[in-house]
Amino acid sequence: MTDPHTISQPADRVKVLLPVPLDGPLDYRVPAGRRVQAGDFVKVQLGSRSLIGVVWGLGESALPDAKVRPISAVMPVAPMPEGLRRLIDWVAGYTLSNPGRVLRMAMSTPQAFDEPPKRTVYARGDAAPERMTPARQRVLDLMSERPEMTAAEIAQEAGCGESVVKGLAGTGALVAHSVSADRGFAQPDLSLPGFTLSKGQASAAERLKAAVNRRAFAPILLEGVTGSGKTEVYLEAVAAALEQADDAQVLVLVPEISLTAQGLERVARRFGASPAEWHSGLTPAQRRRVWRGVSEGRARVIVGARSALFLPFRNLRLIVVDEEHDPSFKQEDGVIYHARDMAVVRAHIERIPIILSSATPSLETLANVEDGKYEHLNLPDRHGGAQMPDISLIDMRRTPPERGRWLSPPLKDALISNLEQGEQALLFLNRRGYAPLTLCRHCGYRFQCPHCTAWMVDHRFEESLQCHHCGFRLARPSQCPECGKEDALVACGPGVERLAEEIADMLPEARQVILSSDMMGVPRAIGDVIDRVSRHEVDIVIGTQIVAKGHHFPMLTLVGVVDADLGLAGGDMRAGERTYQLLAQVAGRAGRAERAGRVMMQTYMPEHPVMAALAEEDRDRFLAMQLEERRSQGWPPYGRLAALIVSGPHQPSVMRSAERLARTAPAVTGVSVLGPAPAPLALLRGKHRYRLLVKGPKTVALQPMLRDWLGRTGVEQGVTLTVDIDPYNFL
Repeated sequence: MTDPHTISQPADRVKVLLPVPLDGPLDYRVPAGRRVQAGDFVKVQLGSRSLIGVVWGLGESALPDAKVRPISAVMPVAPMPEGLRRLIDWVAGYTLSNPGRVLRMAMSTPQAFDEPPKRTVYARGDAAPERMTPARQRVLDLMSERPEMTAAEIAQEAGCGESVVKGLAGTGALVAHSVSADRGFAQPDLSLPGFTLSKGQASAAERLKAAVNRRAFAPILLEGVTGSGKTEVYLEAVAAALEQADDAQVLVLVPEISLTAQGLERVARRFGASPAEWHSGLTPAQRRRVWRGVSEGRARVIVGARSALFLPFRNLRLIVVDEEHDPSFKQEDGVIYHARDMAVVRAHIERIPIILSSATPSLETLANVEDGKYEHLNLPDRHGGAQMPDISLIDMRRTPPERGRWLSPPLKDALISNLEQGEQALLFLNRRGYAPLTLCRHCGYRFQCPHCTAWMVDHRFEESLQCHHCGFRLARPSQCPECGKEDALVACGPGVERLAEEIADMLPEARQVILSSDMMGVPRAIGDVIDRVSRHEVDIVIGTQIVAKGHHFPMLTLVGVVDADLGLAGGDMRAGERTYQLLAQVAGRAGRAERAGRVMMQTYMPEHPVMAALAEEDRDRFLAMQLEERRSQGWPPYGRLAALIVSGPHQPSVMRSAERLARTAPAVTGVSVLGPAPAPLALLRGKHRYRLLVKGPKTVALQPMLRDWLGRTGVEQGVTLTVDIDPYNFL
């Protein structure tokens, strides 16, 4: 496809898009004798600042040359590919964001524009030294078989000092030269045999490979029950994509960095080489290495979180979105976008297939299958003959736990039996910390975050109270700050730390571990714990949603869901769908090998449709009911939504701005504006918040209407207006 910003001949002025919140690119002058092309990264001046931007096309300004600043330098990196530039334009238009803010996501690694540090390596030369020693001979014998190594590496393997290496370099027997200090990328071995697939898996893999080899846009839902081997299937499509060219690249998106380590291990097993990883836990040096490796086509398989979508792929041939239903793909800060949906857009721009993989697909994806827009492949059985776990509901109204405890007698008995049989159990509670609320039993004072409409969570292991929204924390006090009473503070409700305390008291011999994102630190630490569980060095795992996805523990046969009703308390339109997806994923951790699994869910609402669907394994009826309910009310995926969030430190200004927006809302047939109303989190990070919800049919494009309306109606000074197209979070 023709680049809309093509520069077909030498130009004296070009548009340069900068990673700052401007409405569009600015004109800059091309110095005499220099030629630039669309996509070049260039250094320019903006006011008193020197910035790196991207050439976006031909300049159009009528200003005289004297008033148009020149380009200072062209950066020594590969140009930004056309596909990524078109994606940036598309995302900016769809999300109503400044294109410069979207560009900033694609330029989040400033170190990438610096020359990487150098290191000196040595290779075998043609000359022979006049004087030979045993140490010198060992070095020369080694380097006759090796391409190039550093002095330290040679000295270690040859059993000598580095002075011997440098002495040989002085004689010409070794030749020194400088190379990048960034280590290279191991290349996938496409000659390795794939995984052993069942008949159903092999059929699905062949259809995916056929789509890859057609080299055209093709969105495909790969659905399969937990443990059906979806990863092994889509890796065959990855292999087919890599075979197309020596620099062919594949992107595998995962919803959370906690899943990156396991994704890396599976890819490494299939191709004999670890893929590149991309997530927020990388160091600046690691980010520079991966960014440049992607840009130059040296990094061929990338497993990463949502921001990997904006990497400068040189020759992208396939995108995989693993756990496509996961809400973590929605970015809620800065440019608000859904990575799954934007991945589909990038695949369309690049004219390549995209695989959406899930055991519990989103309603949006299922609606696209229903409309014939997406192909659908289904893996209904677990791999290797493993059976789906038996799911039962524990009615907490009939069998409540002991006072001050959180595990019901049936779940407690099951844990004891499981431990006696030498098998593993998982207790799932999607609540971090020790307790979600701390109060004074003397005066009733409750600890609330001073910056958010949220209770402070007790983290007993760290002896602190923390806000999970803004990060504010304080040391756990010994007395009530309201009445001054000593030893009057009590924890209300359970978190995973409190559950661990109960297990330690009930089963002191059990080896237990907590798996929770805020306790694990970095992805590698999470991977270490997962490895311990896989090696059966742990009897009971107590975890939040981090344990729900992707993990395979052969000896884990019992899953206990401590509070199955927790996700239903949100009350928004996606509460039922999200709860079903999460609990189905958690249940899928049980019985994934030859041992049968069982799942026990504690609930006070066993009659709720979500609970009934899980217990009766009637997923199709539940999803059909959810889709029909959305269809009848015009909610997504059968309608369009946009949220307007008005926020600021001064509550009256925020309220007046929100009310003015409501008064000036345009009258468009079929479109309604709901609100304004205080957001459920009415105070967040010190800012007061009001929300408006714009609802319309699929036939109406909300963006042009919003652009015109919001362009005419501003907000007061100090007030921020944020637009969220296709909102997932209603807090």
